[in-house]
Amino acid sequence: MTEAVRVLIVDDHAMLRAGFRTVLDLQPDIAVVGEAATGAEAIERAAALRPDVITMDVQMPDMDGLEATRRIVADPDAATAVAIVTTFDRDDYLFEALDAGASGFLLKNAGPEELIAAVRALAAGDGMLAPEVTRRVLRRFAETPSRSSRGRDQATPAEPVSARAADASAVGILVEPLTEREAEVLHLMADARSNAEIAAALFIGEATVKTHVSRVLQKLGARDRVQAVVLAHRHGLA
Repeated sequence: MTEAVRVLIVDDHAMLRAGFRTVLDLQPDIAVVGEAATGAEAIERAAALRPDVITMDVQMPDMDGLEATRRIVADPDAATAVAIVTTFDRDDYLFEALDAGASGFLLKNAGPEELIAAVRALAAGDGMLAPEVTRRVLRRFAETPSRSSRGRDQATPAEPVSARAADASAVGILVEPLTEREAEVLHLMADARSNAEIAAALFIGEATVKTHVSRVLQKLGARDRVQAVVLAHRHGLA
């Protein structure tokens, strides 16, 4: 029998923690193993409990959720994915959360099914962004010059993504060069396509897509799809 996904709930409002616990504990494949009311408590509980997923509030006493997330994911021994869950639909929170290493970003007005889906997605190694913020993420990174392209003559046409991705030395972030197919998969991941949509676009099976996604994450050194997409946009791979 597959072990249940272990979840730590972090929020300074006890009623909200109780609500999240009720929703998640009703799922046979999810178990809430602890709660925390501050960022500092979250770091302590994460180290002690080693949860698979943390739902993290932003505004809390002692230390906010963004700094707590940064410290938790920086632990080389941690295998914990963090989903920021906040009331505030603010771009600064969103992009700071991604920079801090969060793998998900949800708003507290989301339905219970979205919270459950986010926990399962993060536990499976995928990312989860609220639908209303996904387009903003893609637009922000599309409008921001990548580090690899700064200083480049703006009149020079961009190379095809496959050519750029294949040159690990030029990009400076790849463990080894991406194959042409892996570059195509990364490009579609950056376009917020699901595995099923990628499979349909490339006329391959979903199992094959999963293999390519795993290889892309490995070569980028990314924990999940969200981090891979952020890296791809920042470094001009998509």
